[in-house]
Amino acid sequence: MFTTIRSASLAGIKALPVEVEVDVSRGLPNFVVVGLADNAIKESKERIRSAIKNCGFKFPARRITVNLAPADLRKEGTALDLPAALGIIAGDHQELQRTSIFNDYLFCGELSLSGRIKTIRGALPTALAARDCGCKGIFLPRANAAEAAAIAEIEIIAVESLLETIDIILEKCPRPSRPETVSQSENQADKLLDFADVRGQTQAKRALEIAAAGNHNLIFVGPPGSGKTMLAQRLPSILPELTFEEALETTIIHSVAGLIAPGQGLIKNRPFRQPHHTISDIALIGGGSQPRPGEVTMAHNGVLFLDEFPEFRRSALEVLRQPLESRQITIARAQAQAVFPTDFILIAAMNPCPCGHYGDPFHECICSATQIQRYRHKISGPLLDRIDLHIEVPAVPTTELSSTRAKLKPEKVLKRSATGSQTHKKSNTNASKITRAAITPP
Repeated sequence: MFTTIRSASLAGIKALPVEVEVDVSRGLPNFVVVGLADNAIKESKERIRSAIKNCGFKFPARRITVNLAPADLRKEGTALDLPAALGIIAGDHQELQRTSIFNDYLFCGELSLSGRIKTIRGALPTALAARDCGCKGIFLPRANAAEAAAIAEIEIIAVESLLETIDIILEKCPRPSRPETVSQSENQADKLLDFADVRGQTQAKRALEIAAAGNHNLIFVGPPGSGKTMLAQRLPSILPELTFEEALETTIIHSVAGLIAPGQGLIKNRPFRQPHHTISDIALIGGGSQPRPGEVTMAHNGVLFLDEFPEFRRSALEVLRQPLESRQITIARAQAQAVFPTDFILIAAMNPCPCGHYGDPFHECICSATQIQRYRHKISGPLLDRIDLHIEVPAVPTTELSSTRAKLKPEKVLKRSATGSQTHKKSNTNASKITRAAITPP
């Protein structure tokens, strides 16, 4: 008996429709998966066999062929476990063979040996693929339901196990109610670090306002302990709130990377990524045999902070040129090609010299002129040209740290930066002129 079930497979940050064709026929018992499947899918044979048996169904002692169409598209991940298991069960189940639900709904989910459906990567782009290919709805793991519920045009059916899925298909139990999606109007600014904790550094805080308003890249140069990292971590608190489209984009990227927690909906805060300086080129920019997003894509619509800037590998820093210029990057491999968005604000931090105390009135620098020159030449001129603001961050005196002077109100900073950001988006003129005109003095 032949059965076709609709599903999807990830390619970059998109999900492409896949038809899972299952043929259960007479012959020597065998289980074959064809259609350019990766190792995770090939290993699904044992998971599917155990899940079917542990759910009370008989695994057919026949020749089983599972074809993943289109055959020239490389499939990856474990989301195809559920449709393959349903196709095998339908081969010996007359009621399942007569249902039309396999043509109208998309199925995805990873099976455990007990038949429970586990969370998957890329639930949100999979729901988008279901909508775009004309499906009425999607069956997916309950842990991914809140994430997929952002797509209002289709029905979201969250299931816990293979047995529950079959009962819903056969209408032996009611369909679960639609999961709640995340409200974009809910304010989470109180969970972000803000400038109320920062003492001194008036010039650096002003520079961050300008960077937030005009989408400028920025580099801090100062001795250790001057507050460079502390300042950078507070930039997301003065960026405008994510729009629904931006939240959708950001959530899709994190979903493909497997960073969405079970039960989590849309990401509402702008991402802040802070990779260590030992990161590899591929981890920073993305790639692999099947291209995956890197840190520059994970920071899309947010901030990428590179602390100890000169300590990064020269090759890793040089690959930042294209993302900073075109706001996207194309990863081309022999087997696949993917385009990832990279619209982020780059904040870099570095010491003025190897020992960190060049120009510091409180500490003596022990570096020679040659050492300082060699240290600063680790960053190429073309890369520095893409960083608009270069700010010196001196050490803050102890008297200013212990001052009881009124703190800077984050609401006031947010209002000024948001005003400048809106003006920047509405105009294509020089960004520095926009920020000077749009931001009122503090």
